[in-house]
Amino acid sequence: MMRPGLADRPENVPFVFAERFNSGDPAALAEMYEGEAVFVPEDGAAVRGDDLHAANARFQGLGLPISVRPRHVHANGDLALLIVDWCIEGPGPDGEHLYIEGTATDVARRGPDGLWRYAIDSPFGAATRHAGE
Repeated sequence: MMRPGLADRPENVPFVFAERFNSGDPAALAEMYEGEAVFVPEDGAAVRGDDLHAANARFQGLGLPISVRPRHVHANGDLALLIVDWCIEGPGPDGEHLYIEGTATDVARRGPDGLWRYAIDSPFGAATRHAGE
């Protein structure tokens, strides 16, 4: 069972993320991350802090819902590896159909409060290009 707000089980993390993403509230989405969390955008140049939240805001700012489908959740103590298929789809800002998808490779960690947050969020997973490639 989930507590209001954040996931108390690793398998619920992707669904809580989607709920918060779809709320359109950047502050609610930011709460999904540990203070030192890393976000890996498609170009592979990992970002933290304000840059992490700005990267999420670009996706959230499209005003389109995200759907998630967890493939695998592997937990070991307070760490979990999440492999999650996701999709953002609908009319883009210019009215043209927009379709963005990926398979995230994420790491979540259970905090002292028993709730799970992202430590590493790599939404494009193995398809991420690393800087310099």
